[in-house]
Amino acid sequence: MFSSFQVLGVRVDAVQLSDAVERLRSWIDGPQTTTRFVAVTGMHGIAESRQDSLFRLVLNAADLVVPDGMPLVWLARTKGYSLRHRVCGSELMESFCRATGNTYRHFFFGGAPGVAERLARTLQEKYGTVIAGTHTPPFRSLTAGEEDELLSSVGRASPDVLWVGLSTPKQEKWMYEHRYKLRVPVMLGVGAAFDMNSGNSRRAPEWMRESGLEWLFRLASEPRRLWKRYLITIPKAMWFVCLESMSRSSLGRNGGGTRVNSTENSSIT
Repeated sequence: MFSSFQVLGVRVDAVQLSDAVERLRSWIDGPQTTTRFVAVTGMHGIAESRQDSLFRLVLNAADLVVPDGMPLVWLARTKGYSLRHRVCGSELMESFCRATGNTYRHFFFGGAPGVAERLARTLQEKYGTVIAGTHTPPFRSLTAGEEDELLSSVGRASPDVLWVGLSTPKQEKWMYEHRYKLRVPVMLGVGAAFDMNSGNSRRAPEWMRESGLEWLFRLASEPRRLWKRYLITIPKAMWFVCLESMSRSSLGRNGGGTRVNSTENSSIT
């Protein structure tokens, strides 16, 4: 198990890109006893979990929660972890496909019409990725018939990896709800990676990504959709992170404090 740290009640694993890639390979190559799922979580996910206790449960139930965002990397450093880089969904997908080539079978579920197919072609051309299938769901809940058709389609395709691009928190909840319905070694919720890795949208320059300014690039690219996330929701969560940190520091100076161990064995009903 990887070491982890808590941010507003959410467990984040102290991993880097190479750690995550190796963990995925070990799950696929090892005994297939259950379907694992990976949450790629930044401050947006942490912020959403403050307002949605069900989503917080889902994140804490994930088999791996990787730190997607420099604020989480910086927080990890304050807690004694020597993380250097974030682990974002687009880079995790690229790195895993580059490292494994045609070793595994991949299924892409999500994205706008045509994006999953374009993403599959791009990865196949660049890395020899074996495409087991793609599926673009409608922008609404699936009917019972559509749900059965999707499960049958994934079952017939028999992928080793199921990439899910439905945006947060929808994709994480979908993986949680389907982890016992699908026979897939691992599922990953990677959201915007579908658009970024298919060429459907541009990524911020590397210097902005490494300095924690990718949010500014994305805000300038999609202001109407993202203004509330980056100007209200995340700053509010960061304020609560600061309050939490100050509270713990105060307790530490006073020699008090209570350690809380949470269990996440509940199920969604």
